[in-house]
Order: sequence, then C-alpha cells, then structure tokens
Amino acid sequence: MGQKLFEQNLRSVADNLGKALILTVLVQLLATSTALVLPPIAPRVAADFGVEAHVVGYQVSLLFTSGAFGSVLAGALIRSLGAVRTEQFGMGMFALGLLGLATANISVGVIASLLIGFAYGFQNPASSQILSAVTPLNRRNVVFSIKQAAAPLGVVLVSIALPLLDAVIGWRAAFVLMALLPCAVLIVLAGHKVPHTPPRNEASLLRGLLKEQRLIWRRGDLRVLTIIGFLYSSVQLTLSTFTVLMLTADCGWRLIHAASAAAGVQAFGVLGRVCWGVSADRLGSGFGVLAFVGLGSAAGLLLLPWLADFPAYMQVGLLCFLGFCLNGWNGVAMAEVLRHAAPAEVGSVMGSTLVYVFAGVMVGPASFALLYEIVGSYGRTFAFVSVVLLIGGSAALLVRPKRNSA
Repeated sequence: MGQKLFEQNLRSVADNLGKALILTVLVQLLATSTALVLPPIAPRVAADFGVEAHVVGYQVSLLFTSGAFGSVLAGALIRSLGAVRTEQFGMGMFALGLLGLATANISVGVIASLLIGFAYGFQNPASSQILSAVTPLNRRNVVFSIKQAAAPLGVVLVSIALPLLDAVIGWRAAFVLMALLPCAVLIVLAGHKVPHTPPRNEASLLRGLLKEQRLIWRRGDLRVLTIIGFLYSSVQLTLSTFTVLMLTADCGWRLIHAASAAAGVQAFGVLGRVCWGVSADRLGSGFGVLAFVGLGSAAGLLLLPWLADFPAYMQVGLLCFLGFCLNGWNGVAMAEVLRHAAPAEVGSVMGSTLVYVFAGVMVGPASFALLYEIVGSYGRTFAFVSVVLLIGGSAALLVRPKRNSA
C-alpha cells in the first residue's frame, strides 16, 4: 500500500512538473521572440517607420531598460497578483506591444517597446515562482536550464520565420498574427494553478524593494551570483550583437554567411543551456560549472584577435564554443539563486537579481562599442573584454569550496 501511494505521488509530481515546464518554456519562447522581434527585419521595419536601420539598436536598449524596471517590480507584482496572473498580465502586454509596433508609428512604437520590455522583466521571476513549487531540488539546474534554452531558441525561430512571413504577408500582418500567440498562452495559463495568498500587511513599495536588495547583498552566495549575472550577461549580449560585424569586418565574410554563422552560435546556446544544467546536477556544483563557463569563455575570447588566420571551420567552431558557454550559463545561475531563496521569496529574489543582468545587457554592447573605437579591431576588443569573464569565473571558483564544505 505504501509503495503504491509513493508511486502515485511520484507520478503526480512528475505530471505537475511537466505541465509547469511546458508552460514556462512557452512563456520564455514568446518573451524572447517578442523582445527581439525587430532586428531580423530591421531594414524593412525602419523603412516603414521612416528611420535609419541602425535605430533598432536604440529600440533594443529602450526595451531592456524598461525590462530592468519590470524586474525591480517583479516581487511586488507576484506578491499581489500571484505568479500565474503575473504571467497572464505579461502575455497581454506582449500582445499589445506587437500590435503597437505593427502601426509603424514612432510614438506608438516607443510605448509598445516599453510595454514589451516591462513584461519581459517580470516574466522570468514569475516563471521561477511557478517552477520552483514543483521542481525537486536535485533537478533544479537541468529544469531551469531547459526553460532558459527557450531564449536562444526564440531568437533562432524569429530570425528564420519573420523574413519569410514578411515576404509572404508583410511584416505588419506578421506582427498581428504573432500577437495571437501570447493571447493563446494567456488562456492556457488560466488552467494552471499555483497556491497564492496575498500578504495582509504589505510594506510600502519602496521599503519592499530596499528589503529585497539588502537580502541579496547580505548573503555571500547571492552577492556573487548577482555580480556574475552582471558580468556574464554583458559579454553574452555583446557577442550576439557583434558576431556578424566581426566576421564581415575582421574576417571578410559575406553578410549572408556571417548571419548563418551567428544563428549557429545561438543554436549552440540552446544546447549549452541544457548540457550545463545536466552537468551542474550531476556534479552537484552550480558554482563549479559557472566558474568553468567564465574561465573557458575568457580563453576563447583571447583567441579572437587571430580569428582571421584560422580556417573557416575553425572560426565557426570557436564561435560556437563561445555560444555554447556564454549563452548557456543562465539556467544554472537561476537555479543557484533559487537554492538560496525561501519558497515565498523566489519571485522577489529572482527579480532583484535579474535587475543586474539587465544592467549588464544595457552596459555591455555600448561599452564594447566605445572600446572598439579605441582598439579598431573586433577581435582585439573581445580579448580585452575577456578580463570581465576572468573576474566572474574567479569569483565563482572562490565560492565553490565553501559550497562543497557546507
């Protein structure tokens, strides 16, 4: 009888985890696809907006700046609405944002980008709250890495689908069609239940935010994870932003071939997120994996000044290795954050930590561009940037003995 009850409970847990993982993967896929919907068709969109194509860079920066604010307020939203309703709120904002961009009006487009960015900022903390309720401790790294693998996969899908849809029905109609997807997920989320009890005596918003920041900076491991998130995210997006330019300017590649190589880098990021998650669970050390990712990526960046001297297959291989590492650390870092958060604190702690990930995203590419103006070579600039990863990898390495001895 006891064995039968145990097996029933095990099946119930696995069933709930499977449903939660599928839903959060869909949310992550839509969030990333919506946030980066303009770059794949920037020339076409820019022409209809009446601006130069490079202006899309400002739109991405604006979106992720709004995302930082969404991440700051994630804890308050989750405490007030619950994780599922917060995700539904975000899906509605994604749909409105896509419809706003489809107007091809600058003013409406700015508001739409702010809506999308804000929703992007709080979807990860809300998804983490949903997943943490049903994920066994010894599977957190791989589960969260699978969820995070949807982010680079979303970039790959939107890069392939949108140019094709634009050629068939036009980008505006494609955006309207795409807006139906978050609406569908919003409806599906209504059937997923996560226990939520709104707090009776909620502190003021400012006091709540300050409390969350004090929490992550007072705990040693959370403090290191926050620093790693800032450093790694800054280099991650920098590599994604400048891969095509490096291949065309430094190595003489044709644009279409360079874009294909960049898509391959993102695809290896999908694989990396799952593999690093499995490795962290098998080794029992998320910090050990984060240390290897940082130090291994730094070694790869140090080779980039000589990238043009390598055969084409070695150039692609090195870049895919960097994509495997730099696009693959997120799930492990998130699982480690959750390991140091009480169940009721998951959304708040995750949101407070991700603020610095957004800060890294905002700072990284701009700082790289300024450094490039001095250095004059993408490969040599990346070599200088490797210092950032050396710092992050060393910080993770220093934490690891404390984790093993605890």
